[in-house]
Amino acid sequence: MSDVSGLPLIGAAALRAKAASRVLRTLPTDTKDAALAAMAGALVERADEILAANATDVAAARADGTPEAIVDRLRLDAGRIAGVADALRRLVALPDPVGDVVRGSRLPNGLELKQVRVPLGVVGIVYEARPNVTVDAAGLCLKSGNAALLRGSASAFGTNTALLAVLAEAGEKAGLPAGFVELLPADRASVGELLNARGLVDVVIPRGGASLIQRVVRESRVPVIETGEGNCHVYVDASADPEIAEAVVLNSKTHRVSVCNSAETLLVHRDVPFLPRLLAALADAGVALHGDDAARSAHAGVVPATDEDWGTEYLSMDMAVRVVDDLPQALDHIARWSTGHTEAIVADSARAIAEFTAGVDAAAVLVNASTRFTDGGEFGFGAEIGISTQKLHARGPLGLPELTSTTYVVTGSGHTR
Repeated sequence: MSDVSGLPLIGAAALRAKAASRVLRTLPTDTKDAALAAMAGALVERADEILAANATDVAAARADGTPEAIVDRLRLDAGRIAGVADALRRLVALPDPVGDVVRGSRLPNGLELKQVRVPLGVVGIVYEARPNVTVDAAGLCLKSGNAALLRGSASAFGTNTALLAVLAEAGEKAGLPAGFVELLPADRASVGELLNARGLVDVVIPRGGASLIQRVVRESRVPVIETGEGNCHVYVDASADPEIAEAVVLNSKTHRVSVCNSAETLLVHRDVPFLPRLLAALADAGVALHGDDAARSAHAGVVPATDEDWGTEYLSMDMAVRVVDDLPQALDHIARWSTGHTEAIVADSARAIAEFTAGVDAAAVLVNASTRFTDGGEFGFGAEIGISTQKLHARGPLGLPELTSTTYVVTGSGHTR
């Protein structure tokens, strides 16, 4: 068993998770699904104790002067608990990826070769003040056969503790091994230990703001699946339909500003005649516009943009606006400032669409559709841990298949080499 002498805060939990992962990888789908259903039912049945813990966390956050938007992410009510319980039930209906044959063949020498999906093992997830992530992460890891080590924020620690008590008790009663989900202490040191628990933890996934993600990527000795910042762009081509452009841009920016798939920069071809109307619609919706000289000429309310604006993930009702000479200039701007999350084009020209989709480097490219669609649920994959912006192992929504690796199973009949 791995040495945990350097892991005083998380060592015991990591050992339990490691032992549990060996059991979880062999569990049949029926057992996992029954546990998910039991966990969902327990959340609703014990909602009062969860809400009591959450009320204490919310009161403390407000007393500390936490912005109300962050408090709202932290806050639970009966409806939100019912929603996270329903998310677990939806996992039951999704296919179990474990055991899927990715590819297979019979080799010329008669060996049967199969590449089979298997769990990652122990998945550490570091996230901020959203208690729903606690439930989603536990459920996704369970369905994909992984043990989960969860490190949430200090502001939600009471709520997360109550949630984990409910989930663990219900899961173990349904036949899951102790340690299938563990909550780590909510201090900075526990993150450092998690990132150094190589040999006990198989992968770490950060979900949160830029500083959290950058710390995990910079410091981790454990492999990281990087979920990303979303400096997302919408490019409106000269061929775009005005009504479609307005609908897509407004929804991309204003539907929900505090999430990673909201648009932060609008790029508009210089030959688009309806730019004043488009900027007026954004301003009327309450968006503060930061633009170049051409954008400022098109609407009086646009303030000057700087390089900081082009590189900022606002997560607010702000948007940077640049008028570009052509599509190549739009692609150059995106290549310079994009975080590789989601990029969108509004166009009628098949050539422009083809050049854009081939030319951008992002986890998702949207054509005549809002950036807000980059989401596991919207893609039909079910729940997800986050959106991966890296290029190794998994890219885009991190759903059930992305929480697996593969093993090659080679079957012979006494073959020797």
